[in-house]
Amino acid sequence: MLDSTAVVAAERQGKNARQLLETVALEAGDESIVVSVVTVLELAHGVIRANTTERRERRQHFLDELLAGVPIQPVTVPIALRAGQIDGRSQAEGVRIPLSDLLIGASALELGYNVGTANIRHFHMIPHLMVISL
Repeated sequence: MLDSTAVVAAERQGKNARQLLETVALEAGDESIVVSVVTVLELAHGVIRANTTERRERRQHFLDELLAGVPIQPVTVPIALRAGQIDGRSQAEGVRIPLSDLLIGASALELGYNVGTANIRHFHMIPHLMVISL
């Protein structure tokens, strides 16, 4: 399951979505690649926040290409319950995981995926989650 930081890093390196997916496939081996709807939200936010028309169009094209190339996983009730349990335990120990990363991590756990990210710090806070640094 791709996190938005991996997508943003690829876009900043001048890669397109196809190149990103090829890179992830090499790193992840024979795993299927999916994206959480939360990642879609984060990327859509980034499109709107682009400070130039050219950057906005490039980001939108990347997002469109990504959406056409991978399945998008929704946040379901079981995922929300799992995220709530993880968050409750973590906060009881004084650890705060950003909500978007918590939902992506809980989705990956619930659906049996690893997380591919450029932000390993937050995802390593989620117990039992396998993280691939991209």
